[in-house]
Amino acid sequence: MSSTSPREFDVIVSGAGPVGCVIALILARRGHSVAVLEGDASLPMDLRASTFHPPTLDMLDDLGVTEKIVPLGLVAPTYQYRDRRTGEAAIFDLNLISDVTRHPYRLQCEQFKMTQLIYGILKEMPNVEFHFDHRVEQVLQDADGVTVHAERLSDGFRSFRGRYCVGADGANSRVRKSQAINFEGFTWPERFLVVSTPEDFARDMPNLCYVNYVADPDEWCVLLKTTSLWRVLVPTSPEKPDAEVLSNEYGQAVLGRLIPRPGPYPVNHRTLYRVHQRVAKTYRLGRVLLAGDSAHINNPLGGMGMNGGLHDAFNLAEKLDEVLAGRASDALLDRYDRQRREICVKFVQEQTIANKKLIEERDPEQHRAHMQDYMRRAADPDLARSFMLRSSMITGLRDAEAIQ
Repeated sequence: MSSTSPREFDVIVSGAGPVGCVIALILARRGHSVAVLEGDASLPMDLRASTFHPPTLDMLDDLGVTEKIVPLGLVAPTYQYRDRRTGEAAIFDLNLISDVTRHPYRLQCEQFKMTQLIYGILKEMPNVEFHFDHRVEQVLQDADGVTVHAERLSDGFRSFRGRYCVGADGANSRVRKSQAINFEGFTWPERFLVVSTPEDFARDMPNLCYVNYVADPDEWCVLLKTTSLWRVLVPTSPEKPDAEVLSNEYGQAVLGRLIPRPGPYPVNHRTLYRVHQRVAKTYRLGRVLLAGDSAHINNPLGGMGMNGGLHDAFNLAEKLDEVLAGRASDALLDRYDRQRREICVKFVQEQTIANKKLIEERDPEQHRAHMQDYMRRAADPDLARSFMLRSSMITGLRDAEAIQ
């Protein structure tokens, strides 16, 4: 370990993804010193998350970020649940909740675009330091703060000293593991494959929205539009080896089953990943706090992963500011754990698990009943409004605020 005395910061953030960057921006603007440690050599270019929900856009708007990222993505005022075989679609219009949000739409924008934008702001701020190629190995706590030991491949270990440490370093969080915090839950047997193509599915699939959850007993899928690509997400058999699923032949077959065409589809990206439903036993252990994927992970059906992580970021940063400024005791940080963890367990985890079970329903009668229920909700303004308040995570945020 480094023998020199480390520079001291108010908060050390592990992870320069969306959650870590937002926490750093909020705290830095409140005058606190922040060090951001990132294991990669540059900002992560993760293509996985691309949907921003209305309340998330409201929060980012308060930071002056929303107006900058909207031009980088696609505004999606509607989304749908679709029957792959019949083409029937239950379309939900977010304008029905325009009285409770300044942004009655989903924004389809790859998360790295927001991260790059925020990084551009942060790197000009004198009270923020970014340290890339710094992989956190150990976090030690004492009565006055934390010491974070990070490995830099070029020259060994470096130490950082802070009053608090935030683990925003993903599902395999080294911060969480350093504190021996259990990551409770399970892993789905199937992996999810995402194939991205510039081919325009809207030409051949009537009434397609930018966000489409397509139910089918044999092969459900999610179709998401970004500025230049359609992203197609499908489940894959646990028995098939990774190399086969990632092959061009497999990807072409997936796309061809959606819309047959005479020649091969152009394919820009293929990504295969395991899917988990896990929540940390606690989001706070002394001076160490967890947020985003470090604290919770879920399947992507509903777009609640990154959004939930950003909601963590705003909740936590506001409370850290109060504590650091001396306006509140650090007992306030226990409320962060109560609010965000309880909502994650009771709302995000339950909702995303239910979403997966509905979209993959194999029983024909149940499959049809689910589709009819979606159609009924979409056709009734009151039912549609209630459904969208929940699926847009507004209901969960309100419930969290009520937790003391």
